[in-house]
Amino acid sequence: MSRTSFLRAALLLAHFNTLTNGQTSSFSSESGSLAQPSSSATVGAGESSGTPTSFRSVFTIPASADVGANVIPNIQDPQAVNAQDICPGYKASQVQEDERGVTAVLMLAGKPCNVYGNDIEVLDLKVEYQASNRLAININPANLDSSNASYYVVPEDLIPRPKSDSAYEGSDLKFDWHNEPSFWFKVTRRSNGDIIFTTENTHLVYEDQFIEFASRLPTDYNLSGLGERIHGLRLNNNFTATIYAADVGDPIDRNLYGSHPFYLDTRYFEAGTNGTRKLVKNSDIYERGSSYRRDNSTGGSRYKSYSHGVYLRNLHGMEVSLKPESLTWRVLGGNIDLFFFDGPTQAEVTKQYQVSAIGLPAMQSYWTFGYHQCRWGYRNWSETREIVDTMRAFDIPLETIWLDIDYMDQYRDFTLDPVTFPPSGVKEFFDYLHGNNQHFVPIVDAAIYIPNPNNASDAYDTYARGNASGVFLSNSDGSQYIGAVWPGYTVFPDWLSTSGVSWWANEMVEWYKEVPYSGFWVDMTEVSSFCVGSCGTGNVTMNPVHPPFALPGEEGNKIYEFPEGFNITNATEAASASSASASQASKTITTDTPSSTSYFRTTPTPGQRNVNHPPYAINNVQGDLAVHAVSPNATHANGVEEYDVHNIWGHQIINATYQGLLSVFPGKRPFIIGRSTFAGSGKWAGHWGGDNASKWYYMYFSIPQALSFSLFGIPMFGVDTCGFNGNTDSELCSRWMQLSAFFPFYRNHNTLSALSQEPFRWSSVAEASRTAMHIRYSLLPYMYTLFHEAHTTGSTVMRALAWEFPNEPQLAGVDNQFLLGPSILVTPVLEPQVDTVKGVFPGVVDGTSWYDWYTGERVKAQAGVNTSIPAPLGHIPVFIRGGSVLPTQEPGYTTTESRNNPWGLIVALSDNGDASGSLYVDDGESIEPAATLNIQFEASNGKLEVDVHGEYNDTNALGNVTILGVWDGVAEVKLNGESVDARKVYNEESGVLEVSGLNELTSGGAWKGSWTLSWE
Repeated sequence: MSRTSFLRAALLLAHFNTLTNGQTSSFSSESGSLAQPSSSATVGAGESSGTPTSFRSVFTIPASADVGANVIPNIQDPQAVNAQDICPGYKASQVQEDERGVTAVLMLAGKPCNVYGNDIEVLDLKVEYQASNRLAININPANLDSSNASYYVVPEDLIPRPKSDSAYEGSDLKFDWHNEPSFWFKVTRRSNGDIIFTTENTHLVYEDQFIEFASRLPTDYNLSGLGERIHGLRLNNNFTATIYAADVGDPIDRNLYGSHPFYLDTRYFEAGTNGTRKLVKNSDIYERGSSYRRDNSTGGSRYKSYSHGVYLRNLHGMEVSLKPESLTWRVLGGNIDLFFFDGPTQAEVTKQYQVSAIGLPAMQSYWTFGYHQCRWGYRNWSETREIVDTMRAFDIPLETIWLDIDYMDQYRDFTLDPVTFPPSGVKEFFDYLHGNNQHFVPIVDAAIYIPNPNNASDAYDTYARGNASGVFLSNSDGSQYIGAVWPGYTVFPDWLSTSGVSWWANEMVEWYKEVPYSGFWVDMTEVSSFCVGSCGTGNVTMNPVHPPFALPGEEGNKIYEFPEGFNITNATEAASASSASASQASKTITTDTPSSTSYFRTTPTPGQRNVNHPPYAINNVQGDLAVHAVSPNATHANGVEEYDVHNIWGHQIINATYQGLLSVFPGKRPFIIGRSTFAGSGKWAGHWGGDNASKWYYMYFSIPQALSFSLFGIPMFGVDTCGFNGNTDSELCSRWMQLSAFFPFYRNHNTLSALSQEPFRWSSVAEASRTAMHIRYSLLPYMYTLFHEAHTTGSTVMRALAWEFPNEPQLAGVDNQFLLGPSILVTPVLEPQVDTVKGVFPGVVDGTSWYDWYTGERVKAQAGVNTSIPAPLGHIPVFIRGGSVLPTQEPGYTTTESRNNPWGLIVALSDNGDASGSLYVDDGESIEPAATLNIQFEASNGKLEVDVHGEYNDTNALGNVTILGVWDGVAEVKLNGESVDARKVYNEESGVLEVSGLNELTSGGAWKGSWTLSWE
């Protein structure tokens, strides 16, 4: 939660101050030209009046301090040179090939072009069949062992590199290379001859600050991934996906907090009459409408999909240009370390990517799947306690209360405000909270306050200990890099230093003694700074106490925004507020196109890099790479510049926080929600979608966001339910509370000064929340089992319809519905003032049946048809897939209470009368549980067989079993062949059989041993 979506409007363009090789440059926005470097490296004392505020009339960092150079992205620059037109490419020599792959030397094929950096004339190529499902292509500078520091190749101990397996034979991937007109390669799928990657008719460009390679793609391709951004699941062509960690409030289609250089490519083939398969375009499929093409021999779909994944292991800023029939990767440094995963299904690609490349997702503690409540603006312990009590009074389950930066002493990490959140109030608050089996998670920001050295009362022990250990970033001259964030002037932990992680972990351990938190929420981790360069150098004695912009609710920054379709009358205060908002918006709207026609450009310098302003300008949402971020030339303890590792700063603080929580809770699973993530962050943490807004379209985008993070191996994902920025209303919040109930991470959170949006604020929202939470808490055993499968195999939790039903091309772009695991279909309402929603029922073409969650009735649906589904306010359509057995548990107010309640089973029979499922049970918190249960369910021929393995002692009885799709009548209910005195309710018309009253028969525990229940 950065609170920065409103920031850009507050930052008036004036000039910038940024360190470049130890100097500060001034930028004049009037002329659009770069002034001569100043000898000073600070925001000068002449600007000390800054921006007066109601909080303090003296020094405040001026808003102009966060304004960078007027950079124009190369993709928008009419003067930009196309590297493909002037660069010669490379020629391969000294080629050696064997069954494991290819090695070669690549020599520049002509005169160096030095277009956006310094050409590297000699490269080493290594192609390796690493496993039967994985191919690696590595291209490095040939002199990696030299002292040349003009390029940076990520060490394997920083971001692990996939290792070769001994069993590599049988790969479906085939590598070929050619040398005319210059070196190019292609990767082909052996099974069908499909070329999945080819650089034919392009040149490899390899410079110290610019690498470019391209591949042809089929027309109307299906790509997803390349995050993080707010976008539909399917990436459209004529789109540039920038990957550069940025602190920005959720703009559409721009780079955001995380960096995930991975994509999934799915291609559909149609069976021919002679057994061949032909690649087909989605546009051809869509034109056929609902007339699904069926295979005459099977009666099912005539289509088959093949998916593969591509991962570029590179930390630098980059962009991927998607054109109608091509993909071009442009990277600001490093090397080409490319990995192909052959699938051939999405599920297999995701598993291959996680298992071999980035690591499996963390197993979450059971309590983390409960409901979380937060906002920026809870003012003290009493108000926070009141929120907890009111949630219970309205019978809305609350598992965890969160606090934003309000609790801190002057926004300093690991502190409490002595007036509003005094340490004296901790014991009473936490005794009450923990006594009710509830939890607490605080926000902790990335930057560390640097105290005024001339004021002894300003001492800050966290800084002092870190400074003594040398754990903060430096300037290139060795002085401390000092930016500005919420506390004022701040320093930034250096995770490459030898003591950075241990210092952070120790601060967490010490603070836990004061505040007994349950997990950590790490924010501002891109890493963010409110000024360009080391603006605090020489200025720390004037440390500001208010950020250089108005906070929400302060004069000039009132919040008037409401959702689309909000019903406003002239009699309401909201009407005039909305009118004022519209007037204000007309004055503050900005575009991505700079008003000046003169831009700041740089050209390569032989033998040197320009890290603050690289010659190639990626399409970064903030423009200048140093805006609202630590500058690229900030230096780490080992001499590495931030330019080379910027995209993993957030990844590294997550790791440090994970180690800290292990120290606080030995043997227990750490719970972390982080903002900036990288490939592999999921093995430590979850993620939330950042600073969204109370708009219907943000509710929709939460679905493709979540699905994208499923691909990235971060299944613990959720968004700020009901929206963070702006004001929500009862209709939007009602719909959103119900939608988010089916996301793994479920939290309501909004900004300072906006209307309160806890679900009890409206009776309709409270009722809708209770309804959806009842389903969620009933399904917690199912969700927990899904997470265990993800943790052990790399499977996904939230799933796109196209992934689970890979033979239906019509589903490729569907991201307004989703599946929770394989068995729960959610079709939410995503627009205002409607009482129906259209949704497709996947798999029907191949015989899949669906049942309504609420009635148990079988859905009458046709293949490929958008069915109109009743969805009055307060109702979210949920369906169960035929062939599934779902473990449930009677919901309690908290997850602790739920885990002590009776079990249930829902058996949704397929049209063939069978079903299967599984359940995983452990203590809910241990990293390595002492005992577990793994239970398999199989139903067929009128009986359910339950096979139990494991030693975990669960004593909860089985309360009921509900069987859906029973059409042939019901006989006596028997348990292990013996008649039982159970209540049996059978609806012949709906085919629903409910068996209850099993508690006494299973009073020793439903899973004490294997058993069989029959009803025919």
